[in-house]
Amino acid sequence: MNQVELTKEKVQALLGDMESEQIERTISKNDTDKFSQAICAFSNDIGKTLRNGYLLIGVHDDGTPSGLRATDKLLQSLGGLRSDGNILPQPIMSTQVFSFPDGDVIVLEIQPSPFPPVRYKGRTWIRVGPRKAIASEMEERLLIEKRTANVSTYDIRPSLGNGVDEIKLKTFLENYLPNALDEETLSKDHRSVEEKLASLRFYSFNYASVTNAGMLLFGKEVERHIPGAYIQYVQFNGDTEASEIINEKKFTGSLIDILQELDTFIEYVIIQQKPVAISALKESKQLNYPKWALRELLMNAIMHRDYESNAPVKFYHYSQRIEVINPGGLYGNARPENFPNVNDYRNPVIAEAMKVLGYVNRFNRGIARVKFELEENGNPAPVFDYDRMGVFGVSVNSTFTEAGEKNREVKTREKTREKTREKILTLIKRNKEITIHELSEQIGITDKGVEYQLKKLRGENLLKRVGSAKGGHWEVVENQ
Repeated sequence: MNQVELTKEKVQALLGDMESEQIERTISKNDTDKFSQAICAFSNDIGKTLRNGYLLIGVHDDGTPSGLRATDKLLQSLGGLRSDGNILPQPIMSTQVFSFPDGDVIVLEIQPSPFPPVRYKGRTWIRVGPRKAIASEMEERLLIEKRTANVSTYDIRPSLGNGVDEIKLKTFLENYLPNALDEETLSKDHRSVEEKLASLRFYSFNYASVTNAGMLLFGKEVERHIPGAYIQYVQFNGDTEASEIINEKKFTGSLIDILQELDTFIEYVIIQQKPVAISALKESKQLNYPKWALRELLMNAIMHRDYESNAPVKFYHYSQRIEVINPGGLYGNARPENFPNVNDYRNPVIAEAMKVLGYVNRFNRGIARVKFELEENGNPAPVFDYDRMGVFGVSVNSTFTEAGEKNREVKTREKTREKTREKILTLIKRNKEITIHELSEQIGITDKGVEYQLKKLRGENLLKRVGSAKGGHWEVVENQ
């Protein structure tokens, strides 16, 4: 597709043009349903124009700016439409702002998707001239046929010679389909099971076969057709692979079953807790690992691994750490220098299916939350391994180690200090003339401790003293 750089002059031309198959204008700045439907419709490119679509936000029907001012919050919200998982597969889009005397114009530029149909909340939207509409069954079929020329990733290729009799149709129809399509569309869907599978990229009419994604998710004998499609769990009584093996398990079968089994296994086998004293009279429960973080790392391995490799995902449980290693290094635009801020999808259909099933909440946010969850639990930061040829690894250390204990103690002290500072500010808001000794008594720390915190708060411009030390008062600095 020929890309033309979007300039202010180009935008002026778009403003002067009539609404068409490539242009939509709106004065709304928070109608995310309307925006998402437009993105979906432009992505589907039902007319096979091979041209980008433009959603112009902050523009009247006559093409004049509405006086909109583009804020960072608004731009972040619009940019988030690409990765919030409501539009599947992910659209290819960019967001730019152009300022004019009468206001800002925000332009969402959307490229035709190579893998239609694209859906928003389970519905396929298309452009019919200058308006949007929900695609009919025939129009969806046209989009599916258009996709066949763009088959490139492994998961969308046909699993040659394997028809619908090789997959668990009941699982697809009863467990997956109701999550993938909205209720109204589902109630009117009278297509054959092959057509339903094909609309979600699980079947190829050209080859009369399920796709590799269909086989991976619903196959009756997945490993017979895709030998490396399993997870090998091994627990070692030590910190190397030479240590004694004390437990092992093979997670095999269809992905829809593996994902459910992993959830239970992590919660009841991996996660342990022990009491930790937080004062002379109190104790809390300390987890060795936060469940969500381990689950996310395994989900990422399943989503991003190379399924053309015969090697499994390795889930290795050592005495002081857990390692997850998956075949296939960083993919596409993802590089060691930009990971995890930049991501790419080796298996876009599998990624979409995991979002539909609820195992992925938002795209491109998982690693950031993993780091947060580990920090909150007191674990050291995860260590990523990009150096081994053909694999990607991540290692997470347990809190049940000397380093983990020290990390937890530091975290506890930080939280205690933060609570003390919050109490000081709250008490000062109630009584600006409160004394250091009164603060000391109400908070439960020494006078010197209060003086130290007051000095820190003043240094960070969160608190100021008005007047003399004896006759003055404190003021909390707001909006900092």
